[in-house]
Amino acid sequence: MILTTENESLHISSKAENIVLVEKFIDEVCTIFKVNEEVYGNILVALTEAVNNAIQHGNKNNPNKNVDVSFKYSPEQISFTIKDEGAGFDYTNLPDPTDPKNIEKLNGRGVFLMRNLADKVSFEENGSKVILDFNLLNA
Repeated sequence: MILTTENESLHISSKAENIVLVEKFIDEVCTIFKVNEEVYGNILVALTEAVNNAIQHGNKNNPNKNVDVSFKYSPEQISFTIKDEGAGFDYTNLPDPTDPKNIEKLNGRGVFLMRNLADKVSFEENGSKVILDFNLLNA
């Protein structure tokens, strides 16, 4: 994949093995725009969590449904948008994964990680679209 503008997107089917395409997309974007290592690590984890959620929860692992990943770059900030074809979810009422009763659960940490790694997380379209903003200044 060769990015040619400052606003490109990736369109994948809802298969877990397509996460590697998302990782390559992130690598290319962060290399082109010289994103520092700390921000790169935050982007990699937060974005792969968001795409995993879109595949598993939004599209219910249906390979006939797609996930779109796009980004917008400015010298101050890079934003990624992840959109699935699901009905959405109640992102305002999620269990706290740090609560002792939830610590040993195998899932439920994705949104928590996104909120702790991105500088801003926004949900739109009933939660089927998430926007992750990462500040590039002072990073």
